[in-house]
Amino acid sequence: MIEQKQPQLANMELWKQWKEEGWVPAKQTLIENYLPLVDYVSGRLAIGLPKNVSKDDLSSYGVMGLIDAVEKFDYARGLQFETYASWRIRGAIIDGLRQGDWVPRSVREKAKKIEDAYQKLEQQYLRSVTDSEISNYLQVSEQEFQQMLQDISITTVCSIDDPIREEDSETRLSLLVDEKAKNPEFKVNEFFLKDSLAQAIERLTEKERTVVSLFYFEELSLSEIAEVMNLSPSRISQLHSKAILRLKGALARFKTQLFQDT
Repeated sequence: MIEQKQPQLANMELWKQWKEEGWVPAKQTLIENYLPLVDYVSGRLAIGLPKNVSKDDLSSYGVMGLIDAVEKFDYARGLQFETYASWRIRGAIIDGLRQGDWVPRSVREKAKKIEDAYQKLEQQYLRSVTDSEISNYLQVSEQEFQQMLQDISITTVCSIDDPIREEDSETRLSLLVDEKAKNPEFKVNEFFLKDSLAQAIERLTEKERTVVSLFYFEELSLSEIAEVMNLSPSRISQLHSKAILRLKGALARFKTQLFQDT
């Protein structure tokens, strides 16, 4: 137990030196101490990326996210830096890739069409819609729909710094960040956001919920999930894409309802 606590105590002292005294060497040491987070996050995001995407590029983007996290983190609030930094690193990598325009416009358009279809149909039926219903709405065969999911699989990795809707300046991060002073309106909106997401997760199919749970909570890779569920990696990728598109649609519905109520 003592050996486990020593690094935490050392880091706490570094945070004090950096945040309270502005000692730059302490900041540099913190960055070095948390560099393994960059390798971990970039390694998970690298799964399924095109071969032309350099791992060095992912790491470079991730380091920038880590630096940003160290600069903005408020250690005095007692939150876990690893959790906060992981989101920042993830967002920086995805933002860096998107700025490089490595995803063709046609693929983005497919993703937007499917997300809009899930949002509209599940709002209409108040349940999880089937592949057949989505295919009919998009006027494509189920086989073509499955191929579309395969094509857009990597675009379903979204950044929390993305706007909730294209015309908005408010980002997903703004709905997730725990501000120091929460007014009653924020608390109500936060409750309904969590409730909306909980309902959306309940509407996922059993396989989709399993993939989301294993990937985001158990932190298994897609290939590991494929072994656990005895499915092909491409099928797992499709299930992941559908789950994320449904959840993104739930966020969009929440935002629309929020505007209507105000």
